[in-house]
Amino acid sequence: MLKLVIGNKAYSSWSLRPWLLMKVHGIPFEEQLVLLDTPEFRKEVASFKAGSTVPILVDGPITVWESIAIMDHLADRFPDKVMWPRDLAARSFARAISAEMHAGFRALRAACPMNLRKRYAHADRGELVTKDVSRVTWLWKQARARFGEPAGGPFLFGSFTAADAMYAPVVTRLQTYSIPVDAGIRAYMDAILDLPAFVAWQEAAMAEPWIVGHDEVDEPPIGPFRS
Repeated sequence: MLKLVIGNKAYSSWSLRPWLLMKVHGIPFEEQLVLLDTPEFRKEVASFKAGSTVPILVDGPITVWESIAIMDHLADRFPDKVMWPRDLAARSFARAISAEMHAGFRALRAACPMNLRKRYAHADRGELVTKDVSRVTWLWKQARARFGEPAGGPFLFGSFTAADAMYAPVVTRLQTYSIPVDAGIRAYMDAILDLPAFVAWQEAAMAEPWIVGHDEVDEPPIGPFRS
């Protein structure tokens, strides 16, 4: 049985990615939650000898860390599952935008941390955040127009792939911080947010212990993440 070690579901964007991919593709696994910002966190994570962050995938004698590496391992491990698009052009585009997500959009990630407990009113979060949002939504539109819409289905490449998993936390950020988007982007966001696997993750996030510092921001929330 595979084991996926994750952080708090309310806040751990990197943990969400492989968890969601595995759930959507019906891959059974054992989940181990390690609470962030606790004295036990470093000790528990260090026991896997796989870096200092979550998520971590344990597959028998193989241990993999870093979300994108975990998803590549899963694609190799379960070749019958379409975790990356089969078409070469689509797969290359999916890998490129996933790598860009892994390394980039630092302004958006810093100014709008993932928080599945709250919803905030739209506010000007700076030029760099606006630039990141413009780039992300442009990539989504390109993927949908070139590959998703011709393939059918509501996701970036038609069916749910690792690229959607990589961008799922960005969907939550746009939702949490009420960042305005057009109808096409909203439809893609709703496809992610309506996934039964994401709904299950969200429900579990609401039941977790709160962490001081993560739920305290300089602005009052306007309501729950999604009503």
